[in-house]
Amino acid sequence: MANELHKENSPYLLQHANNPVHWKAWSQETLSLARSANKPILISVGYAACHWCHVMEAESFEDPEVAGIMNRYFVNIKVDREERPDVDQLYMTAVQIMTGSGGWPMHVVALPDGRPFWGGTYFKKEQWMAILKQLGELYKSDLPKIEEYAGKLTEGISLINTNPPSSQQPLPTLADIRNAIAGWIPYMDMTHGGRKGAPKFMMPVNLNFLLKYSDLEKDSQVDTYLKNTLLKMPSGGLWDHLGGGFARYSTDEKWHIPHFEMMLYDNAQLLKTYALAYRKFRDPFYLEIMEGIFSFLIRDLLGENGEFYSSLDADSINAKEQLQEGAYYTWTKEELEDILKEDFEVFSKVFNINAKGYWEHGNYVLFREDRLENLSLALEIPEPQLRETLESCRVKLLKQRSKRPRPSLDDKCITSWNALTITGLTHAYLASGEEKYLELALRNMKFLEEVMIREDIQLSHTYRKGRTGDIGFLEDYAFLIEACITLFQAGCGHQYILRARYLCNHVLDNFFDEKQKMFLFSAHNDCALISNPVEKSDNVIPASNSVMAKNLFTLGAIFGNEAYNTLATQMLGQMREDFMAYPYSHANWLDLALNYEMPFREVAVTGPGAIAASLRLQERYLSNTLVIPSETSSSIAILKNRYNSDRLQFFICKNQQCDLPVHTLEECIKQLEAAT
Repeated sequence: MANELHKENSPYLLQHANNPVHWKAWSQETLSLARSANKPILISVGYAACHWCHVMEAESFEDPEVAGIMNRYFVNIKVDREERPDVDQLYMTAVQIMTGSGGWPMHVVALPDGRPFWGGTYFKKEQWMAILKQLGELYKSDLPKIEEYAGKLTEGISLINTNPPSSQQPLPTLADIRNAIAGWIPYMDMTHGGRKGAPKFMMPVNLNFLLKYSDLEKDSQVDTYLKNTLLKMPSGGLWDHLGGGFARYSTDEKWHIPHFEMMLYDNAQLLKTYALAYRKFRDPFYLEIMEGIFSFLIRDLLGENGEFYSSLDADSINAKEQLQEGAYYTWTKEELEDILKEDFEVFSKVFNINAKGYWEHGNYVLFREDRLENLSLALEIPEPQLRETLESCRVKLLKQRSKRPRPSLDDKCITSWNALTITGLTHAYLASGEEKYLELALRNMKFLEEVMIREDIQLSHTYRKGRTGDIGFLEDYAFLIEACITLFQAGCGHQYILRARYLCNHVLDNFFDEKQKMFLFSAHNDCALISNPVEKSDNVIPASNSVMAKNLFTLGAIFGNEAYNTLATQMLGQMREDFMAYPYSHANWLDLALNYEMPFREVAVTGPGAIAASLRLQERYLSNTLVIPSETSSSIAILKNRYNSDRLQFFICKNQQCDLPVHTLEECIKQLEAAT
């Protein structure tokens, strides 16, 4: 018998619609029901591609005995963390305070008003039942004690989410940044790349910052680390060697065995990372990775209206008709021998169909240990011949794999993740010059403009099957502003930078907290939680506040808006102690700090042929340089009175003060090199 989740639009919630648990969705009505029934609420948070969420559903939520206990003691609420990142952030903070760690599925038991008093992640059935019985009886027998603990915990959450700034915070210095890197380096895995130990997450925001830092500081040690990481990640099983695209993370230190879920936000950001890396190092291997991500996006995550879906599940049906993690992506030796025939021997040597590549249950996860040109030498096969053989194998295996049951698709569209994809695609275009990247970025932006941006400039956070979801969060605005700025820099038109400014002003009016000098995660009038999160630490996705601070810096430079720049400076100053203590979790703030501590230049490219010239300029890796192209006269501050309809001009500027223009790309590059 269906519970109330059958009314929902989230694929994750719909997965639980037939559980015997009396699930309800998060809403004020549900909280009111808990208050009137005087029952605690059990909040269960996960997402559609989450393997352990599925495991706990099968073990506990589909079990009538477990459901009976849950229904007797609690009002049960299921939350899709991607649909409600505000709820997820709030209660994840509570779980981390209580247990010292977090993850999904995430579970919290709270008072009817939403104040938490217990939390954890995955539990086996017997343990889960015992905990729930104990909590349910404790609520009946000792409510005052629970209320006291919940009150103290809520105060702790509020302290984390409310951190009034001290006055006159100084900007971080270059010495601060260098010291932060010195504290980071011991955690860098110089052998396998990424952070030492396991599991390993790709952390593109960290890689982007390190690319910029190593370029400005000429740091050869960081350069070596970056090249190694950028090679090892797509050499391992984390990368889909047949279809392209990255899985969410590696369970081991060698990037070999992934957690097989494939997320839009990872691949969107890594498009940008490899595009930046190509512009810096000029390694053609990075172009191959960009092409692979692009293939994955259009094959597996692109909707018919130009929207991008959220993820592919880690699990799929195996040959025994059972749900198994990684079943879609792994192979037995017998399968490979049967499909590849005489090419198997070469394929097996390249992709380690041996003890190194073995995973479990007779399955192998494909991974390479070296670059193809080095493997060519080791195997004594000419590289062109080796590439041809491997491509033939790839096509055969991909064709065979297409006959397998596919992993479940979360076909929910999220504004912030789509905006990240636009930015990634645009950077891929700037690096490669291939129009297909920009065409797809503009198609996706058209969808966001027509569907996700409301007439009152408010954004919707989600969309699925004709229905838009709740009003957008700070991350939606921050990443969309960044995408608009990137499209403007790529020569797509003034409308994008004007939209970026309009959205930025909306965020200032509706999300800014004057006391904290930071932006709230939910708009002032939209938050009905016990505390409105303030997202400051960068993670697998950069913090919405760090993105907004960088947006303010960039828009301040383009529009000559000193108020924007002042606020960006204030926000950065507040974060100095945080990124000194935990540089790994504040890379986007460190990136912004470099704008202030190292020479920063704006380049206004105007006149006939300005867009083409700016694109040629942006083929280079330009750290601490902002390129603004225009082929028309403009009132935008950085472009005002700098247009000549008869002549191409390059203006090298600092804080709106520009040198005399030069007229060739070569002169511009020479002047830029002298300035930096």
